Amino acid sequence: QVQLQESGPGLVKPSQTLSLTCTVSGGSITTNYYYWSWIRQPPGKGLEWIGYIAYSGSTYYSPSLKSRTSISRDTSKNQFTLQLSSVTPEDTAVYYCARGGVDSDYQPEYDYWGQGTQVTVSS
Repeated sequence: QVQLQESGPGLVKPSQTLSLTCTVSGGSITTNYYYWSWIRQPPGKGLEWIGYIAYSGSTYYSPSLKSRTSISRDTSKNQFTLQLSSVTPEDTAVYYCARGGVDSDYQPEYDYWGQGTQVTVSS
């Protein structure tokens, strides 16, 4: 029932800011106790967690990306947004938004995912 859809430019120039929006339907991004997450997968590599904005509005980012990452939300539109600044070709990846929670061992579980969107960083 919950659906997530990523949107934003597929091509970003180096040094610019990558900006993606996730539109959520079938559920509110303020519903206890979910974490609205951004995850990416570079070509040929595994999934990398970027960060989340929680139901409460609090944010948390991967330490390796924290200095360049900002996640925000617009509750009136039921959307949340990723901004990744100063991008390089190493940021080229498929970017996913997903709804996350934690299991009994406090490990993340993602029950709903967007289809993903390809973002290429190139001049």
